[in-house]
Parts: sequence; structure tokens; C-alpha cells
Amino acid sequence: MQSAAALFASQGYYKTTTAHVANAVGVTQPYVFHFFKTKEQLYLAVLEKAFERMMQHFFAVDAPPDQLSKEMGRQFDLLLHSQRNEMLLLMQSFTTPEPAVRQFAKEKYSLIYDRLLERFMKAGIPNPQWEASSFIATGLTVTLSEVLELPKLNPWCETAP
Repeated sequence: MQSAAALFASQGYYKTTTAHVANAVGVTQPYVFHFFKTKEQLYLAVLEKAFERMMQHFFAVDAPPDQLSKEMGRQFDLLLHSQRNEMLLLMQSFTTPEPAVRQFAKEKYSLIYDRLLERFMKAGIPNPQWEASSFIATGLTVTLSEVLELPKLNPWCETAP
């Protein structure tokens, strides 16, 4: 799945084939199809793994309310460095027009919002709806900064000028 994530991130969904993934891993294409019946299933599995990893990191953060969003943002920044391909794919998943991928993105972004809202409400953060929406919007901006290699757009990046 790491090889698939790297290929999808570098070549995109449409230019990446299961043959490319098989070749990158050193197996045959039928072997890939043994585990994933379609390229879409493989892509969704990569996205699901990335989503689970991101949620684990976000919700493991223990910080005071006034630092919670910032510390969760730092976790995202760390994930961008350790699991860059997965995070970029996850954050860009809504741009893939395949219906199942769009539905995945819709459901997961909604779940992220709901979990953030709940976390911010429990922390007593004022206007938690706005904070949850802003956190997601900032994550999308961070993704843009990564894709464009323009770190100054990333508010969580310690090295940005």
C-alpha cells in the first residue's frame, strides 16, 4: 500500500495502473488483484489507511484548550513529513471524480468535522463549529503548500519564513 500511495501521489489516480503498483512491489498484476479487485478498491484502501492514521494522531494530542488546535496542526505537519504520500492523497481525495472516492471523501471529511467539533466542545473552545471548519480549511491550505512546495502558506510549519 505504501508503493501504491507513492504512485498515486506522484502520477495521480488516472495515470497509475495496477500494473505500475505490481511492478513497484515486485509482484504480478494478478497478485495485486487477489487483494484488490479493482484499482479503485486499492485507492480506497490507501485512503482509509491514511484516514485512520491521521485520526489516531489528531485525537492522541493532549493539550490545553488554547493550544489544542495548534498542537493537532503540528501533528498533521509531522504526518506530512513521515507519511507525505498518504496525507496528500487523503487531503486531495475530494478532487477525484470517481463516485466511490467522492463518497469516501464526503463521509470522512464529515466525520473529521464531527470529531473535531466534539473535541473542541469538550475542551470548552469558543465557537467550536468555526474552529472545526477552520482547522479543516487550514489543513487544505497546508496541502496546497506541500503540493506547490510553498511552505510559507503552512501556518504550522516551524521553518516557514
